[in-house]
Amino acid sequence: MSGDLLSRYPPGGGAPRGRAARATAGETGGRARRPDDQPVPILMYHAVARSPAAATRALSVTPDAFAGQMAMVTAYGCTPLTTAQLAARWRTGRPLPPRPVLITFDDGYEGVYRHALPVLAELALPATVFVTTGWLRGRHEAGGAPDRMLDWGQVRELAAAGVEIGGHSHTHPQLDQLAPGRLATELAYCRELVGAELGTAPTSFAYPFGYSDRRVRQAVRAAGYAQSLAVGNVPARRAQGPYALRRVTVRRSTGPELFGRLLECRALTRAYAPDRALTRGYAVVRRTRQARRKVLRTRG
Repeated sequence: MSGDLLSRYPPGGGAPRGRAARATAGETGGRARRPDDQPVPILMYHAVARSPAAATRALSVTPDAFAGQMAMVTAYGCTPLTTAQLAARWRTGRPLPPRPVLITFDDGYEGVYRHALPVLAELALPATVFVTTGWLRGRHEAGGAPDRMLDWGQVRELAAAGVEIGGHSHTHPQLDQLAPGRLATELAYCRELVGAELGTAPTSFAYPFGYSDRRVRQAVRAAGYAQSLAVGNVPARRAQGPYALRRVTVRRSTGPELFGRLLECRALTRAYAPDRALTRGYAVVRRTRQARRKVLRTRG
């Protein structure tokens, strides 16, 4: 990142005032934080590509934007962790490093290997990639991928470079809409394939579409995962529990000013208000569908 860009979006960005100050207070609960209540930004990326497919464009970032954002992570003095590292510290009570942040990627797009990995390697930044195993190119491919995906050789190279590989299901369904048997298969088969291809089964999971409920979280735990990530578009906190840690979305429209606020967990309420409204609407639809299926099963 150029010195000019950092001068316009410096760490701290000035003390928030007015509505921004109230938003910040709301996101921290309006109280002094305990050491174990430190908010942690978990950045959620998808595709990193100059010309992504139409289906992935909105949630993609360009290679140049990603490089600039990672430069900001370094310039702001952040300490990136993998998902497993953060969960282990919160589980054991070990203190977090200064300004912790997580860099995560969902689905397994090829651009993570082609464009993101060189930047991460150059800056020595750890990250987590959550793979949808049925979308990856190769012998386990099940079809339905929305863009060009990683192949298993690239996944192995990412792992060898120190990137944590997590699970993201096998075919990317809405897990909370699945019958128990299909749910268990999606979780177990994904973990089994990653373990077979890499030699180590994943311990971290991310919910497709960010959707989960108590039944899904229990199934994720039963499948052998030790922690899992949702969305929420708020910072992660220890109190959320290891199977419902929240993330913030980084998309094509995320500019440096908003990205700086993501890193500082500052004044995010307004920026993600439309996302939260959509999430609430989808939750109503999903509950209605679940109730309808229960009625149909009872009649059958």
